[in-house]
Amino acid sequence: MTASRPLMIGPILILDNIADAALKFSALFISERAERPPPVEAADGGMHDAIVLARFDRATVWRARFNLPADRPSEYRWNGKTYPVACNLRGDLRIAFVSCNGEEVGDLEREGSERNAMWARLSEAHREAPFALLLHGGDQVYADEVTQGHRLSENWPSQIPPDPSPADLSDLRHHLRERLLDRYVALYAAPEFAWIAARVPSLMQWDDHDICDGWGSLRRWQTHSAVGQTLFGTARECSLIFQQAAADGDLPARFHDPAGHHLGWSVRAPGLRILAPDLRSERTRSSILGPGGWAMMDAEARHHPPGRTLLISSVPLLGPRLSVLETLMVAIPRMQKYEDDLRDQWQSRAHREEWRRMLRLVRDMARTDGQNITVVSGEIHLATRAVMELGKGLRVDQLVASGIAHRPPPRAWARFLGSLAQLGDAPLAHHPIRTERLPGQRARYIAERNYLILERQSDQWSAAWDLEESGLTSALEL
Repeated sequence: MTASRPLMIGPILILDNIADAALKFSALFISERAERPPPVEAADGGMHDAIVLARFDRATVWRARFNLPADRPSEYRWNGKTYPVACNLRGDLRIAFVSCNGEEVGDLEREGSERNAMWARLSEAHREAPFALLLHGGDQVYADEVTQGHRLSENWPSQIPPDPSPADLSDLRHHLRERLLDRYVALYAAPEFAWIAARVPSLMQWDDHDICDGWGSLRRWQTHSAVGQTLFGTARECSLIFQQAAADGDLPARFHDPAGHHLGWSVRAPGLRILAPDLRSERTRSSILGPGGWAMMDAEARHHPPGRTLLISSVPLLGPRLSVLETLMVAIPRMQKYEDDLRDQWQSRAHREEWRRMLRLVRDMARTDGQNITVVSGEIHLATRAVMELGKGLRVDQLVASGIAHRPPPRAWARFLGSLAQLGDAPLAHHPIRTERLPGQRARYIAERNYLILERQSDQWSAAWDLEESGLTSALEL
């Protein structure tokens, strides 16, 4: 907390679960020192005090839990102010999807109105037509620089002390924890973000930059070192605190594993199921999901709730053939540093069989439900989409919106990916994957900051991208 930021940050509204015709919320607050936030007043007049969720050297994190009805617009009050919430999930609704809220280097030094310009656009879109949910598809913070300034992690991941003492590791954890606090405070104090985050409940799924660049695709000697495990454990703790308003032993009921060995979750509303497998906690260089993640997905595949399934995959599930690019990068020494970026993807040759397994599972879910499946992803700092036809009028739509704050890569990179996508791919026989253009766009990959709007009207789903320079696309039927 600094003099330029408010003494009390919040409320940040997190959706804990949907159950018993109610939306179950957590309101998150960050206060300087130990100042307790005023209670939250729910629509029924009930008062809900905040409890301490976590303490840091310069701040205390608080959480107040409360419910609102799930079948009509509602509101809550805090500190003399009323916050309307679009709680009706039974009929027409709008959902926003964002990802990549930051940059790897110098993110805390960026000018706020430039950094958060698309958050301001999203808030304006909410004013015009309210969103019921705000989905965050990974890289909510960019934690890459938190390792700097401590001798154990200063040269992470290339140089790692071999046998640090318990006292040194404890000191490292304290260092990382305080610097992760700085990242989350900067994010949640930004007025463009804070306005919409207090009015639209968030559901978040983490990705690598919430830990460090390429977590899980790095070498085993790096991730399984004492320093690597301290980094992961501290980032995980802070992700639970700030992204889920939770802690170990106190996870909301939407999480598949109460013990938190993986952080995959799902929620169900009338005519809608949202699945968010955890693609980081159990990841290794040879696998994306571990036993817990696959147990979650297999269990969900056995359930067939009516309506649309929305799958959040932090890295795109459908995309171009990357083996050609991987071969080039291995052959060119100066490009080998990008190998981990490609190994992060489902399409990497290292994950080919696991990718097929996931595609088969998604295909079979769609066939059993008789409904198209929509996959939303971020990660690549571009906007694009892809389609996998399943036959009998069914398909999987992949929608990529990335990033909300990360500036886009050069347009030449987008053109190169577009050329690569023309090669096509068919990891499942008879189900080719096509990278398609966004409505009204000539290129397959759009190098502009962006976010995605998903809309249901009379059981018909559509999507539109708001592109920073090109504006809002026309609706794409799903």
